[in-house]
Amino acid sequence: TLAALTPRQRAAQLVHAWIVGDYESTTDSAFATTAAWVRDDGIGGVIMSVGSPVEVAVKVNALQALARVPLLISADIEPSLGRLEGGVYLPSMIRGGSATVIPTAMAIGATGDTALAYAAGRITGLESRAVGIHITYAPVTDVNVNPANPVINVRSFGEAPGAVAALGAAFVRGVQDGGAVATAKHFPGHGDTDTDSHNALPVLRLTRARLDSVELRPFRAAIEAGVASVMSAHIALPTWLGDDVPATLQPRVLTGLLRDSLGFRGLVITDALTMDGVARQFTQADIAIRAVRAGADVLLKPADVPPVITALTAEMTRDPAFAARVTEAARRNLALKARLGLQRGAQVSLDTLRAVVGRAEHRAIAQRIADRSVTLLRDDGALPMRGAAPMTVVTYAAAAENTAGDAFAAELRRATGATIRRVRVTPQTTRAELDSIATASAGTRLVVLTAVRRVEGAGRTAIVPTFADWVQAQVPARAPLVVATGNPYVIGQFPAVRRYLVTYSVGVAPERAAARAIAGTQPITGRSPVSLPGQFMRGDGVQR
Repeated sequence: TLAALTPRQRAAQLVHAWIVGDYESTTDSAFATTAAWVRDDGIGGVIMSVGSPVEVAVKVNALQALARVPLLISADIEPSLGRLEGGVYLPSMIRGGSATVIPTAMAIGATGDTALAYAAGRITGLESRAVGIHITYAPVTDVNVNPANPVINVRSFGEAPGAVAALGAAFVRGVQDGGAVATAKHFPGHGDTDTDSHNALPVLRLTRARLDSVELRPFRAAIEAGVASVMSAHIALPTWLGDDVPATLQPRVLTGLLRDSLGFRGLVITDALTMDGVARQFTQADIAIRAVRAGADVLLKPADVPPVITALTAEMTRDPAFAARVTEAARRNLALKARLGLQRGAQVSLDTLRAVVGRAEHRAIAQRIADRSVTLLRDDGALPMRGAAPMTVVTYAAAAENTAGDAFAAELRRATGATIRRVRVTPQTTRAELDSIATASAGTRLVVLTAVRRVEGAGRTAIVPTFADWVQAQVPARAPLVVATGNPYVIGQFPAVRRYLVTYSVGVAPERAAARAIAGTQPITGRSPVSLPGQFMRGDGVQR
């Protein structure tokens, strides 16, 4: 196949464009644009974003039918196909069909169980291949040593390099035993930053020795486990490299360190070219050329596809060494397609999909992970909350999180038999409104659920001060139980809280697990894989 490709077609194999997995008719302008990239420009693959499983599969099949060379289909899947959760249709609140939603990597870290990490990876691989996705951009093998990290957070297995390495390697083996390609990211390590690379260039002042001892350990383990792809990080490492050029564009990182020192022989994938970590400094053409020179094999999500292919082709004409580098990268893309068997057919069966995606045994494993991950970090003897005394459950979540707290309240009501008054608040709720909630709920047990999900590119993993101050003010008289579903570090905003339970994940399974833990109908066994100095330490967790 490689021999039959022109220089432009070889360059196009490196380009993987971003699309959404929603329904589009064949006459929609968005679909027509994607179809032209595939049919006319001959791109090597696409990165699929949100969509329901069946619609993703239908779109994948349509695009594969247009491709002269089969496409590599990838997706940000952390740590499962939960990115394809389907929709929630208002005002009836009917849930759309979804893939299995596995709790976050940090939740898996709280279980400390490599068998569960492997199981999560295998489910991810099986369900990904069923909908036509070949490359899962998971696991995150960053070591989250910085509690203020706004972009990694619960995407990481934790802050201990050895634990992240063991769990990440197990997840890699699971994904690839499930038939898909795992991706260790974000090389050489995005865990020690307080900047989101979607918005700006993080600068990590780390020495090479520090990288060797912390950040690189999980990548070494993933490579030893046979991981087939590695994604680069848009981060600067001036202490080691002497400049602020992003790692994605550094030959010393992608070739000298990853290939020569660590011995990686798989596919090197850039993080998205549109992210401000690189896009503020360089044009899309410059990023593409520099990344390929550095050692990248896949250029992910360029802002505009044809100009990037044109720039690569022109550089190939000017520089024979660059042309050879593009040919090498195109060969790696084709070799992975052959390894996946795409030359024998790239279409997926919608009937097979329904037998694999979201099956009951997969959901049961997701619930087991959620149950095992629940961690009790503070308790003054209040748990379990047995008896039918009335409760007020205040759910703090973004307005768009319209189902947050539903499963929690329903399970808590079922498990305790208590009368539960539910109140939803958002970051926009005023202090006066919050005080009125406190007045109206006097005489009931107070449970506060904070559903703080990491928002890609927004860096919002904290609670607004208005709500945090209100929670802190309730401690002396009400002693609220705070349940953090999502970011576990939020206790730093209300340090006086004496009852604190974390699940590390937002969703139905973690909410049910938290409710059962509170009611005492299941044991509490999780231990925190991260620390927040002054509040809790790694390994903390009251066992009940």
